[in-house]
Amino acid sequence: MPAYAVFTRDETVDPDQLNEYFAKVDASFDGHPMKLLADYGTFETLEGEEIEGAVIIEFPDMDAARAWYRSPEYQAIAQHRFKGSRYRGFIVNAT
Repeated sequence: MPAYAVFTRDETVDPDQLNEYFAKVDASFDGHPMKLLADYGTFETLEGEEIEGAVIIEFPDMDAARAWYRSPEYQAIAQHRFKGSRYRGFIVNAT
């Protein structure tokens, strides 16, 4: 069953760190089956606080999504995102 990793950016705090993340993140997907469904495109906030952007990534299942997110390659790159912004992220199964 497909699973989706969803990230919403609430606030940028260090644009240089965030740009470093964006420059490196694509390499973290090597060897991880995924499909990028949404990548900071046009959006409309329906409820809650306004966000700066969102990403939705499809993986074959929860295990594949976790394998990418928890991989040493991604976690090394994610440090730039953690320093550069405030995000929310989660993985959800398709129904």
